[in-house]
Amino acid sequence: MDTSSIQSIEALENIVQMLAINIDNTWHKYSKSVNITKHFKAWWDEDCHKDLNMYQQSRCLEDWNKFKRMVKKTKCIFFDEKINKITNKKYGL
Repeated sequence: MDTSSIQSIEALENIVQMLAINIDNTWHKYSKSVNITKHFKAWWDEDCHKDLNMYQQSRCLEDWNKFKRMVKKTKCIFFDEKINKITNKKYGL
């Protein structure tokens, strides 16, 4: 952006306004739409939700442990798939 030829306040205001418009357009072009949920995690699935609800209703240690095992299993599966996808993309498989 060439700022050497700004001769007046009006010219400066126009440049700043154009910069603001460009930033706004860039923001909307490259930002992702996000659907905010109770559990905003890409790995979260229906099984996690079901086990969490079961624990919240019972407050039983056994249900809590079941929920934690489900979360661990779900995360492992999710991130293993992500790692495999990245690895296959890197090596052209």
